[in-house]
Amino acid sequence: PSTSFFLSLSCSRSKSYFYFIALPALFKQELQDTEAEESGTVTLRCELTKPKAPVEWRKGDVTLYPGLKYEMRQQGCAAELVIYDLEVDDS
Repeated sequence: PSTSFFLSLSCSRSKSYFYFIALPALFKQELQDTEAEESGTVTLRCELTKPKAPVEWRKGDVTLYPGLKYEMRQQGCAAELVIYDLEVDDS
């Protein structure tokens, strides 16, 4: 979904209206299948078309949050999810 912004400028003689639509971030490079060993660590990486676009990591319907199990990194257009202490249920 796109985000819309509306800006109204006015002065004594005229009014100007500007309507901006922010384009959504898209995947430039999607997640790749990755193999790792149980109890190990894996890093999943994707690249987006917009730098610092908001990223929400999910496993099915469950949103993942940073903590002992997950670490989220983002620099520019690259976003990474690090999963620690891998278990079979993490696949």
